[in-house]
Amino acid sequence: MLRIVSATQYLTPLREGGSLPAIVEADDDGTYVLKFRAAGQGPLALVAEIVAGEIGRLLGLRIPELVLMHVDPALGRNEPDQEVRELVLASTGLNLGMDYLPGSVTFDPGTRPKVDPWEASACVWFDALVTNIDRTARNTNLLWWHRKLTLIDHGASLYFHHNWQDVEKKAVAGFPAIRDHVLLPWASELAAVDLELRRRLDAAHLAAVLAQVPDPWLLPEEGAATPEEKRSGYVAYLLRRLDAAPFAEEAIRAYAKLK
Repeated sequence: MLRIVSATQYLTPLREGGSLPAIVEADDDGTYVLKFRAAGQGPLALVAEIVAGEIGRLLGLRIPELVLMHVDPALGRNEPDQEVRELVLASTGLNLGMDYLPGSVTFDPGTRPKVDPWEASACVWFDALVTNIDRTARNTNLLWWHRKLTLIDHGASLYFHHNWQDVEKKAVAGFPAIRDHVLLPWASELAAVDLELRRRLDAAHLAAVLAQVPDPWLLPEEGAATPEEKRSGYVAYLLRRLDAAPFAEEAIRAYAKLK
């Protein structure tokens, strides 16, 4: 299960995105990127961070540790920006933290970096599975950390959960946006990766991932009124997606078109 910590000091806001995450210190002496429950898409973005992030970890991808983080309303009292103070106040309680990686460098495809084809293929496959639209050359959400690629920021994944209508149709749909994936040019091992990675995900593994999502973030939907029913809905969606596999075929075709 995800560790639970408490934010103790607000250090600085990160203004690159629209959701105003912050760098904070916590009571375990760690430094984290704090993502607020009341920002942007609300708790659904945090659900996507946990579900996609922990699936990525199961697949062997490098993703900073995620923690559940308690926020006290007094955390941002010394921040001069009223928007930040209001965001902290609205997010009092449980939020999400991601291990901060000082000294990391943003992945820049323009520098012609050397990327392992298997690792690139695994990242492309993973993002196609979880429908992550946010790994493009414009916004890579990839960091070099100790000379290794690290994946961050998965809040835009699993966009089906913003509207649960026609979930079955969405589960078996392809993912055309994969053609814009920043690592697609290096993803020459997609067919082999597809055979290997789908073996690592089953109902038990996915249920364990969903068990880490706090109940209050699993907002009720028609036909899924309780947190457990909602968790089952996510698991069913992902299993159906793995079984249908159009996302992998579409990624393979997208790579072939680059040749």
